[in-house]
Amino acid sequence: MTTSEKGKSRRTGRPGIVRMLVSAVVRLIAASVVVFGATLAYKHLLATSPTAARAKPPRQARLVEAVELKKSAHTVTVKQNGQVIPAQEVTLQPQVSGKIVEVSEYVVPGTAVKAGQKLIGIDRRDYEILVKQRHADVVRVQRDLKVEHGNQAVARQEYELLGEVLGEQDRELVLREPQLAAAEAALESAQAAYEKAQLDLGRCEIAAPFNAIVQQRHVDLGATVSSNTPLVTLIATDEAWVEVKVPIGQLAWLAIPRANGQAGSDVTLHNPLAWGADNVRTGRVLRLYGEVERQGQMAKLLVLVDDPLCLKPEHQGRPKLLMDSYVSAEIEGRRLTDVFEIPRPYFREGDAVWIMNEKDELEIRPVEVAFRGQETVYVSGGVVEGERLVTTDIAAPVAGMPLRLDGGSGAAGGDGPPSEGRRSGS
Repeated sequence: MTTSEKGKSRRTGRPGIVRMLVSAVVRLIAASVVVFGATLAYKHLLATSPTAARAKPPRQARLVEAVELKKSAHTVTVKQNGQVIPAQEVTLQPQVSGKIVEVSEYVVPGTAVKAGQKLIGIDRRDYEILVKQRHADVVRVQRDLKVEHGNQAVARQEYELLGEVLGEQDRELVLREPQLAAAEAALESAQAAYEKAQLDLGRCEIAAPFNAIVQQRHVDLGATVSSNTPLVTLIATDEAWVEVKVPIGQLAWLAIPRANGQAGSDVTLHNPLAWGADNVRTGRVLRLYGEVERQGQMAKLLVLVDDPLCLKPEHQGRPKLLMDSYVSAEIEGRRLTDVFEIPRPYFREGDAVWIMNEKDELEIRPVEVAFRGQETVYVSGGVVEGERLVTTDIAAPVAGMPLRLDGGSGAAGGDGPPSEGRRSGS
């Protein structure tokens, strides 16, 4: 290409580039105008559009159950566990030594025996011989005493015939008063030895000291025993004791005798596993132990129960109170008047109850406690008769939260919001 042709080509290309740049700028300006106009139109619509009123969400009432509070009188009952122990327990030991020649057929564990009933016999022959010897000694000494009485009579006659006046000491010697005193003392000694031999002979028979049941037999026929040999262990059957542990704070509500003859609180004993749910035994508080447990600070009461094994005819068929068994004791205490009975599940933390007030709202109400039992709390103040006690558990209770009664009855009827002034039980 010649020089003139190249120059002509440059002159013809420059106007095309300029036109392209101008067209791009025009399109950019047009787009900007469209975007700006759309923005202004959107803002205008927002500013001039009508505003809808925001509705307040309705309060959602919690469905609960409630009971009306009523004042009443109640007898305080202290419920605790106890253990049965013997009122009397003894291990018999012989007072003489010898060979066992007789064991009663009743000396079997679990067998009832009566007071005075012979249980074990020790060989009596040596003791029978000793009784005869001691009796012979008494007879001999009695004869010697009679002889001495004769000698003294002769001495007195001789003294009187002599007619002399002697001193006190010489007169006693002449009248043989020392010999007479010695003979009398010898008779007393012989009689005491004879009585001791008779006692030892009687001690060859070991009898039950009270109505009892045989707990354990320690010897058999043919065994040789001494005064420290255990023979048989007996447990009294006329009475039994039950040791019951009671919180110190509940003692003031109970009647505790300080001496025999005073009346103690009545006690009802339960043992559902052994007796069934409907069978009970009764007793009464006998004494209060003079100490408390170091752990737990629990006091111990002694409860007396008559005829624990039901051996008497009038107690036949009743449940037996076995030694070392555990029972549940209900101890009757003083009577409360004008109190509200609140079951334990409805008594809330911090000595409070949940009340459904007249606005059908929850109140967490502190109360005054008259007595705390294991199953029931008696309230003397903080609530008013006729108020509604909430018995439904609420996971996160908040004072003032709306409530409605289960089933739509009472003050919280229907599904709508709670209304003021309505009472339960209407």
